[in-house]
Amino acid sequence: MSETENGYNGMGESTDAFVRFVKVQKSYDGETLVVKNLNLDIAPGEFLTMLGPSGSGKTTCLMMLAGFEPATHGEIVLDGRPINNVPPHKRNIGMVFQNYALFPHMTVNENLAFPLEVRGMAKAEVGQRIARALDMVQLGRFGNRRPSQLSGGQQQRVAVARALVFDPKLVLMDEPLGALDKQLREQMQYEIKHIHDSLGVTVVYVTHDQSEALTMSNRIAVFNDGVIQQLATPEELYEEPRNAFVAQFIGENNRLTGRVKAIEGTTCTVTLDAGGEVQALAVNVDAVGQPTMISLRPERVQIDPTDGRLPNTVEARVEELIYLGDHIRTRVATCGTDEFIVKVPNASNQVALERGKTVRLGWRTEDCRALDA
Repeated sequence: MSETENGYNGMGESTDAFVRFVKVQKSYDGETLVVKNLNLDIAPGEFLTMLGPSGSGKTTCLMMLAGFEPATHGEIVLDGRPINNVPPHKRNIGMVFQNYALFPHMTVNENLAFPLEVRGMAKAEVGQRIARALDMVQLGRFGNRRPSQLSGGQQQRVAVARALVFDPKLVLMDEPLGALDKQLREQMQYEIKHIHDSLGVTVVYVTHDQSEALTMSNRIAVFNDGVIQQLATPEELYEEPRNAFVAQFIGENNRLTGRVKAIEGTTCTVTLDAGGEVQALAVNVDAVGQPTMISLRPERVQIDPTDGRLPNTVEARVEELIYLGDHIRTRVATCGTDEFIVKVPNASNQVALERGKTVRLGWRTEDCRALDA
């Protein structure tokens, strides 16, 4: 049973929630549900990321919260007030889009003034808020420029400043860094995280980039097929995925298939389809004979482990070595696959590797997880 089906929200008392989705469903054609019975509580000041592949329902949830899409069923609550029938401009929510959505004919100052003027704010206060917001994103000297005179990263900073300038309690960000290059995207991740930490504003962020989600979030809701597959902290999602989809979607992952031979408390013995046995944590299996997928992170595999120290050891042949600076990405053939990955730290005490060499691999029981097949 998923968290969205059983009402679990992972945060304790739901009365503390600033944003609540209560049994929310969404269908565009009256037949197919793109969001299925969503129950989700978001705490005040939290940075929650909705993560998932295209079509998983994450952006639809954001659009319903913003008021751009109506919910087909259920209730959305903001700061204790149901908002299903409240129009977008009265929800007092800041929005940041992937395409920036800046007015091209206005200067930066005029772009930031717009949400303040429509709220009837006095001119003196408008000027103070604009100056403060631009300083926050390190663009204090750019107020008289138009968007076309700014780089992509600067335009996105302006978009963030505009979303924050009227002091909203909630800011929604829809793939805001998708149009930026890798280096700038990583820089903006830290900047947005620092702004969030300093202001304490509640942020709901949508992305399909799992490294972005891991870097910025207090919690991550992993979506697939309109359902939250797991709702947890970045560390818990990576270290303790609850099902095969989450294990595969978050980070790199070695997959080994087999059947459960025995279950002993929290661990199990799995007979691999390719032959041999593996000791694993029994995470998402409950019966002998059940098919399973073993999830094992590449950095948890040791090369040439000390004999007898690790319960799982196999022989492997080195197929490919890729130098990546801090580690060597090593692809080996073992356990019926030639796509088994080992991340070998670039350290002076590591075993010398070369293509075609036969090595032994080992890993701990607690580092591999028996999940749904």
